[in-house]
Amino acid sequence: MKTFVACFLAFAATGVAPVTVDYRFDDVRRRVTLTSGAQERKVDKGATAHGGDKVNTGYFSYALISSENYHAKFEIFSSTKVQLASETPGVILSLERGKLRAVFDKITGSEPRIVQTPGALLAVRGTQYDVEVDNSGNTTLDVWEGTVELTSPQLREPRFIHAGEESQFGRNAPPPPPHPIPDARRGNDPTQKPRGEGQPPNNVPRTPPQQGGRGPGQPPPGAVPSSPPPHPPHH
Repeated sequence: MKTFVACFLAFAATGVAPVTVDYRFDDVRRRVTLTSGAQERKVDKGATAHGGDKVNTGYFSYALISSENYHAKFEIFSSTKVQLASETPGVILSLERGKLRAVFDKITGSEPRIVQTPGALLAVRGTQYDVEVDNSGNTTLDVWEGTVELTSPQLREPRFIHAGEESQFGRNAPPPPPHPIPDARRGNDPTQKPRGEGQPPNNVPRTPPQQGGRGPGQPPPGAVPSSPPPHPPHH
């Protein structure tokens, strides 16, 4: 994966403005507002938006936003605030507060697709990941599929976060080396197939099926049968 830093320098050297990114609301639940300039309005499924617009989801609200020309989809969860695109070349969405799930299809070419957070830029090719920002700007990144290239002012070189890894950082706190996603968060993995009725939760070892039933008084499978009592001696 080529770093988006080279692309950023190319934009700066040529003075060419980044391509305008258009967005569509593929799903909207409860209250979702879109702010364009000084105008704020409630949006419904099928509405469109443009770079520079801001999206806010209310309590227990949700929006699914797609950008077809960048082959990207964003699930915007409850109480989240994002800006569509930004002044930084290559950025197609900026997360200011809350939680989103980003899904990027694999594409060819070197043009970056970047999500901006308060402490770092996240560049991808084809991947799925969750990113969450609290009110203090502390960010948690969980990568479920593919690789995310993380660039921070606190790092000399980009850091690569691979599938199954988590990274945490803040506005002025450099990200430490990535670590495995904690078990408590693995239930959010969208790449896992839905569980059928009666199946155990993810990450719970399955008990191998037992052969046949066990009647009353019979020992459980694998148990060592007790020896019968010895016969009394004959006189």
